[in-house]
Amino acid sequence: MKIKSYSLYELTQHINRIFKVNFEEPIWIRAEISEFRENPNGHCYLEFVEKDTATDTLIAKIKATIWAQTYHMLKSYFESNTGQPLRAGISILVAVTVDFHDVYGLSLNVKDIDPTYTLGELAKRRQAIIHQLEADGVMEMNKSINLPVPANRIAIISSATAAGYEDFCNQLDNNTSGFIFYKKLFPALMQGDQAETSIINALDTIFEHVDLFDVVVIIRGGGATTDLSCFDAYDLALHCAQFPLPIIAGIGHQRDLSIVDMVVHTSVKTPTAAATFLIEAMEGAKGKLTDTYNAIYHLLRNKLNNQQQRISDISWKIKHALLNKTASKKIFLERQNARLIQAVRLAVNQQKNKLELLSKEIEHRNPIKLLEKGFSITTVNGKKLLSVSQVKQGDIIKTYLKDGEIQSEVIPDIEP
Repeated sequence: MKIKSYSLYELTQHINRIFKVNFEEPIWIRAEISEFRENPNGHCYLEFVEKDTATDTLIAKIKATIWAQTYHMLKSYFESNTGQPLRAGISILVAVTVDFHDVYGLSLNVKDIDPTYTLGELAKRRQAIIHQLEADGVMEMNKSINLPVPANRIAIISSATAAGYEDFCNQLDNNTSGFIFYKKLFPALMQGDQAETSIINALDTIFEHVDLFDVVVIIRGGGATTDLSCFDAYDLALHCAQFPLPIIAGIGHQRDLSIVDMVVHTSVKTPTAAATFLIEAMEGAKGKLTDTYNAIYHLLRNKLNNQQQRISDISWKIKHALLNKTASKKIFLERQNARLIQAVRLAVNQQKNKLELLSKEIEHRNPIKLLEKGFSITTVNGKKLLSVSQVKQGDIIKTYLKDGEIQSEVIPDIEP
């Protein structure tokens, strides 16, 4: 018995006819982009997958193509409506035709795309990440860190060639207040599939030298404004939220905040705004320092004035106390002097009276006066003769009268 068989080509042709009969018009399918590649000739090559929602295991996979002319239109349409590019990792709703090639097999040809579906999926995914971060208890961790004063030692995560990095540095270096900022660049990819890993690696490197910095600044500028998906990634947001230094994000979102913007200490729109924030923080610190200085100065000035016034009051009291004491002592001395003068005068008068009495006594006893009164004074051997017993025969005695003296010799008594 002859077995009926088909050549491989006949089989592929048969399958091709089946697909053409059953899929004459484009159909809309939901899928996740697992691979995405732009060809230099303008074509886009993708791989669509579907995973089991319960187990996350792969349950379907197929290649797809967007030809250059269609891709040019769909790319702009999708980016303008979603704010981000087509890329691996996002869910899409696309209109496709099913093609079966005899050599290359089954593939899909993308004809149209519905951005609103992707927006919804992104919103759900974004909300799920936010809920997870909230459940982790990390949403406010970085925000709760106090910005150091001063915050002038800056670890910068950016691309070295980014225009935003240059703008940031120029703004800091040319600040009108003359503040000095110390900057260290930790290069990282700021867009593309490797951006999330690159930024996390930069954060890990900074963490190894965390004591050398006051603040981390993540800045992006000069790239495509639509390629910001890494800043909505869970792992990067988790690293930023738990980082021990305050993080300033200036990554260029013009619409909504990214999840990274939501968890960092401070989020600003542009790199220049990030620099302005740091300059204003320094100015605020300077103002507080000036206020503190002025408060201390005025406090010390008031205390000094009070002490000077107190010293002046004490000096016045001492001066007046001394004046009062001096006046009191002066009065006392004047009184004592008056008493002394009076006592001296009294003593002098008393002595004068005594002298006068003594003078009168002397005057009264003056021998000359006695002689003038008729009395005489007789001496023997130079001594006053008061008794007969003082002389003997032969002694020479002298008798003094008012007008002269008489010498006599003592002779024996003569009998009558």
